[in-house]
Amino acid sequence: MSDVHKVVIVGSGPAGYTAAIYTARAGLQPVVLAGEVTAGGALMNTTEVENYPGFPEGIMGPDLMTNMAAQAERFGADIRYEDVTSMDLKASPKVVSTDDDTYLADYVIVATGSQYRHLNVEGEERLAGHGVSYCATCDGFFFKDQEIAVIGGGDSAMEEATFLTKFASKVYVIHRRDELRASKVMAERAHSNDKIEFVWNSVVEEVNGDKAVESLTLKSTVDGSLSQLPVSGVFVAIGHDPRTSLVKTQLDLDTAGYIVVDEPSTRTSLDHVYACGDVVDHTYRQAITAAGSGCRAALDVTKALEADA
Repeated sequence: MSDVHKVVIVGSGPAGYTAAIYTARAGLQPVVLAGEVTAGGALMNTTEVENYPGFPEGIMGPDLMTNMAAQAERFGADIRYEDVTSMDLKASPKVVSTDDDTYLADYVIVATGSQYRHLNVEGEERLAGHGVSYCATCDGFFFKDQEIAVIGGGDSAMEEATFLTKFASKVYVIHRRDELRASKVMAERAHSNDKIEFVWNSVVEEVNGDKAVESLTLKSTVDGSLSQLPVSGVFVAIGHDPRTSLVKTQLDLDTAGYIVVDEPSTRTSLDHVYACGDVVDHTYRQAITAAGSGCRAALDVTKALEADA
C-alpha cells in the first residue's frame, strides 16, 4: 500500500495528460496511470492530426501524445504505464489498484475515454489507420477524390457521410436494414446529397487489402449472398462505448453510459472524484475538447484542495 497522493489520474490521452500538466504545474505531483496498451488514447491509432491548434503543418497522433506526456513529466507528473484493474472511489482515501501496485489518493480524476465500436471482421484491425478509420473529421481529408464507405445508419453515420462528401468523389453508406435509424433531418440531408449512395440490407463481411484498404466484402442480410465493393477507405460509424466498466457501479451514469458531471464543473456524483474527456463527452469527441475538459478537471481539483487546506 503506497503513500497517499494528492491526486491520481486514471487514463491518458488529451484529457488525462492535460489534467496532468495542470495539476503538476500546481505542485500536486499527480500520478498518472496511463494504461499499458491504451496509453495515449485513441490518437495513438491516428496518423496525421491537422486540426489541433498550434501545429500548422499537422502532427502525427502518437507524436502529439508523446509531447503531452513529456510536458506533464517536465512539471513533475509521475506517469506509470499500468492498467487499472479496480477502484474504490467511495473509500477515503480513494483506492486505485493495478496489477503491480495499489495507490491511495485524496482526489481521483477519471479520464478513461471511450472506444469506437468495431465491426470485428477480418482485415479491420490489420488495416486500421491504413484506410480503416473511426473519425471522419480526423481522417476525411486524406481521401480526397476517392470512393469510400461509411458503415452505419444512425445520426453519427449520416453526419460522417455528409462531412466526407467534402473530400470524397463518392460515399457509400452501408446499412444492415432498408431504412435509417437517423433522425429525419439527418436522413434527408444524406438522401439529398448526390455524392452519397446507399447500400441497403448489407453488412461488412471482410475488409480487403494488402497494405491499404482496396475493397469490402459485403453480405446481404436478405439472402446471404456476397458481393465486392471497391473502395479505398471505410469509416466505421456504429457508435461509441465509454470506458466506464471500473466505475459504473460507483458513479452516476447517463442513459448512454457516460459519467454524469455537475456542469460546468467536472465533479461527479462522489466527493473528490472528477471526470473529463470522452468518458463524459458523447457530443464532440475531439482532441481539443478533451484537452479543455482535462484542464477544467485539474483546475477543479486544485481549487478543491485549496479549500481543504
